Amino acid sequence: MSDINIAEHLTDNQNGEIVGLTARAIRQIGKIREEEKIPDNNYLRIGVKGGGCSGMSYTLGFDHKTEHDLEYAIGDVKVIVDKRHALYLEGTSVDFKDGLDARGFIFMNPVATSTCGCGSSFSA
Repeated sequence: MSDINIAEHLTDNQNGEIVGLTARAIRQIGKIREEEKIPDNNYLRIGVKGGGCSGMSYTLGFDHKTEHDLEYAIGDVKVIVDKRHALYLEGTSVDFKDGLDARGFIFMNPVATSTCGCGSSFSA
């Protein structure tokens, strides 16, 4: 987390959020929603799946809510997380980096016991 501005993090998951979003991530999600013309009835789904260098990888995309989902809002972003993924994501913060050394969404996960060099997979 060397060059991530901690002041931009929304880390107080006191409202029941499993995952937090930084201000940069919220702005980028808004841009993607607008550019891709994502309908308002689609939520931002944050999850995990098996695979990747370390055993599990993160998923991020727009989707419809199902009966297995926890729902909450961070700013104007409606977020869903599958209840079965919550164990692996509890306390995770998602940032967006747009620099010379990297560009994309970055996951900072306190339950990850190891991560790979690309930052998109982990083990718990």
